[in-house]
Amino acid sequence: MLNSKSIYRGLVAALSISFWLTAQAAVKPNQMAPDFALPSSNGETISLSDYKGKYVILEWTNHDCPFVKKHYSGGNMQGLQKQYTGQDVVWLSIISSAPGKQGYVDATAANMLTTSREAAPTHVLFDGDGQVGKTYGAKTTPHMYIIKPDGMLAYIGAIDSIKSTDPADIARATNYVTQAMNELEAGQAVSKPLTKPYGCSVKY
Repeated sequence: MLNSKSIYRGLVAALSISFWLTAQAAVKPNQMAPDFALPSSNGETISLSDYKGKYVILEWTNHDCPFVKKHYSGGNMQGLQKQYTGQDVVWLSIISSAPGKQGYVDATAANMLTTSREAAPTHVLFDGDGQVGKTYGAKTTPHMYIIKPDGMLAYIGAIDSIKSTDPADIARATNYVTQAMNELEAGQAVSKPLTKPYGCSVKY
């Protein structure tokens, strides 16, 4: 008969294997970004490969998450979207919340959110079965990715350096997306290509 120590060791081993498998599935900086095709809030099918030759920023989002609200209520996320789309960068906001879970919206609600928040992504995309999010290893909302014009991942991680839900912290934080984009535009290597994301768990 198994004792409690044996059961505990078995659970630890199973969790370790699960974590290892998840880690293996996730993409890493300096790897080619996996292509995908997802429906948009405007009824189109958008593929990453449509934007070959351009910088692409991926933003995993959930409008009900307090960490996402921090960056939208303070105008930070919209400011970044407007700044970079104005520089011909493609910004794709991806919703991987499964139907019935926090953050799930239909196309009408997604467009209303974009309008009411004065957001400016190139597209809002739906990943209801979570396949794209899991392929990319998206763990939190927000979780940010920068893809270079050659299709290689340049940055993966947090939007900034202060893990909080307080909009007042935005001005004090190092914005990792801005930092990485500035370095790329200057022809430099990204100094922090991988950071630990913070936020709500993606509601797969």
